[in-house]
Amino acid sequence: MNFRPLTTLLLALLLTACATSAPPPDERDPIDPWEPYNRNMYKFNRTLDKALFRPVATGYEYVVPDPVETGITNFFDNLKSVRTTVSLALQGRPADTVTSMVRFTMNSVFGLAGFFDVATRSGVPQYDEDLGQALAIWGWEDSRYFMLPLLGPSTLRDGLARPAEAYYDLLWRKAVDGRGYGIAWDLIQQRANVLDREEQLEDAFDEYLFVRDAWLQNREYKITGESATPDYDAYLDEADWEEDPD
Repeated sequence: MNFRPLTTLLLALLLTACATSAPPPDERDPIDPWEPYNRNMYKFNRTLDKALFRPVATGYEYVVPDPVETGITNFFDNLKSVRTTVSLALQGRPADTVTSMVRFTMNSVFGLAGFFDVATRSGVPQYDEDLGQALAIWGWEDSRYFMLPLLGPSTLRDGLARPAEAYYDLLWRKAVDGRGYGIAWDLIQQRANVLDREEQLEDAFDEYLFVRDAWLQNREYKITGESATPDYDAYLDEADWEEDPD
């Protein structure tokens, strides 16, 4: 596969970051000092999503029955629970680690490799943990917002944890089919799961700020269990904004 066009486009985004409508450095949110770059990368991701990922996910959702979609989501969530178990162990949560292991075993054995979520029906809690959360528990609490190419919202801390998680994803991908179709299927299913949120996103006057603050709030809640609710009305009401000139 020729990656030159994609590489050229990403380089162009970096070189033109200063030409965006982002505020000057002294007016930027401290959590997002790289806002010009992040805005350009967000535009790139959204353009690619609208041209490729969303149409594929829309067609997929139209063809695949809802019960099958639920089963596929359960299947991939079960595979990822191994990563969750490792994160819980690294956070020093032995009881939750054991619970996560029990959950994986139950769904793998009695739920047809996780297609059926028998653990939840049996009252076993589900955790959503990753290595970025473990790093936060170890002391890297605050980290700058960073928009990853193709992967979307992240922070510098979470982005550095991605390679280890990607290696695990590579392992289960090979275990599923040996050729990589599994991870593509998982990504399509993830995109189909959030199609119903498109209208809310497109109603936002500033999509970038809406996505950034919503993601950071959710991330903070996952790590600490607490977060202040952003004022989303400011992003949804165009009358409260003055669009920056091009």
